[in-house]
Amino acid sequence: MGAEDFLRVETNDGSTSFRPGDLVEGTVRWQGAEPPEGVELRLFWYTEGRGDQDLEVVETIPFANPGAHDRRSFRLRLPEGPYSFSGKLITLAWALEAVAQPGDRAGNLPLVVSPTGRELLLPAAP
Repeated sequence: MGAEDFLRVETNDGSTSFRPGDLVEGTVRWQGAEPPEGVELRLFWYTEGRGDQDLEVVETIPFANPGAHDRRSFRLRLPEGPYSFSGKLITLAWALEAVAQPGDRAGNLPLVVSPTGRELLLPAAP
């Protein structure tokens, strides 16, 4: 990936905190020397911390016939859960990731999904 190459995910209003069921709208932008064979946007959640990492792709949006320098709009509705949380042993986080094929170009936008619009902080066990 050259210095001028990029792949970005942005929401229309810059928000990254949402409630379950919210509609997320934004744009995926990319630039490269050659057009990618394919570009897709993935909504997923993942865990970090002790034990095995879990990851689930909830929705995938493919963008057909991508150009070398291109932008595409997206619109998706967030599921009812799981909620974003952070605890002493494990964290669950959400993200939107755009991936260009072939190669390793990717752009990631971390999200928070919870009833309060903020990451839930779990207290330590007694």
